[in-house]
Amino acid sequence: MKLAKELDILKLAEELGVLSKQRATGKLIVRNQAGEVALHLFYGRLLYATGGFHSVRRWYRALKQHCPDWMIEPAPLWCNKPWEYQLLHQGICETQITVPQAKAIIRSVALEVLLSLGNYKGLQKEWEPSAETDLDLSLSLALSYLEVEPVLTKAVQMHQQWQTAGLGNLNPNLAPVLTKQVDSQSLSGWGKYLNGKLPLWDIAWQLKKSVIAVTRTLLPLVNKGLLRFQEIPDLPVPISKQPTTNRSAIKTQPIQSSQKQPLIACIDDSPVVAQTLKRFLVPAGYKILSIQDSMRGIAQLAQHKPDLIFLDLIMPNANGYTVCKFLRSTPLFQKTPIIILTGRNTIIDRTRAKLVGASGFLGKPPEQQKTLQLIKKHLCDFQDKPVAKNVVSGEVPSFAS
Repeated sequence: MKLAKELDILKLAEELGVLSKQRATGKLIVRNQAGEVALHLFYGRLLYATGGFHSVRRWYRALKQHCPDWMIEPAPLWCNKPWEYQLLHQGICETQITVPQAKAIIRSVALEVLLSLGNYKGLQKEWEPSAETDLDLSLSLALSYLEVEPVLTKAVQMHQQWQTAGLGNLNPNLAPVLTKQVDSQSLSGWGKYLNGKLPLWDIAWQLKKSVIAVTRTLLPLVNKGLLRFQEIPDLPVPISKQPTTNRSAIKTQPIQSSQKQPLIACIDDSPVVAQTLKRFLVPAGYKILSIQDSMRGIAQLAQHKPDLIFLDLIMPNANGYTVCKFLRSTPLFQKTPIIILTGRNTIIDRTRAKLVGASGFLGKPPEQQKTLQLIKKHLCDFQDKPVAKNVVSGEVPSFAS
């Protein structure tokens, strides 16, 4: 990388390389006189970058660029990771965005976060390790060091260009506002952007130009005393501390601590499905056992004895029908509710699922309300009623539609 005199950011790149080799999990806090940012790492990979100015505006800019059609609904916090990562996680689990789109957002945000440090000299670094959670999806979503290195290079290049353009005393998060009335024709269409409501970053995005070019264009107005830059507040964070009204109508109150937490097993080769279930089942008081290898997972089922099993139909080593029939022939799982979980929602599939002893049928991606209602129904049914004797012939209780 051509880092010129940016020796401190070179040291930052080297430290990230070391943390990558160590497969470290935690956050690297980087600060100087311009501010403080945090690089969140998971097994040595960049999970997300936070800090700097206008984190919410920055988030929406990245979404407009890479996922313009994604309509986000406010959601409750469900883990200790950054709220932005949690929304990306939600979008992937609900198949509203793809992993490549999420990675593009992470790269765009990381670039702005690094640029928010302004002057790369005098960087102070502090490492805070943390526990490792959500291995599968986090690893597929986080950026490797090879993916992060180009972001560092671009940040340095943009920083150098900003300085060379004579903009060192300005911040792209400031909003331009006219100090005097100016003839609209002389502004060549810039008038609507010079009202102090949009930061330079947002104006550049709307004009599809670089923030450096936009700021340089406005400098003559500043030199004439017709324009100044001012700070503006950030937008509200699009995530709630409590469930929204629609979600709260669903009975998701956590199970009382005096009661046993039901264990729900998910047998699916895709980690996204298990993460989707975990996102709304854990707050409702359930524990999740994720099994991606159906054949090896039988031992895990026998060890943990789940109260209910979600079972995918199509897996690399076995199909769900075979696994379900095997489980039903095992005394340990004759009374365990088994819900077929698949995108193949046809009458033939439902009928075949009944014949192998399945208790219910749920389409992909799993919807929160339908899933919680199904779990409650089948756990109650199997607690209150004996399982039918002839499971192979399809005589099982309450097959869900």
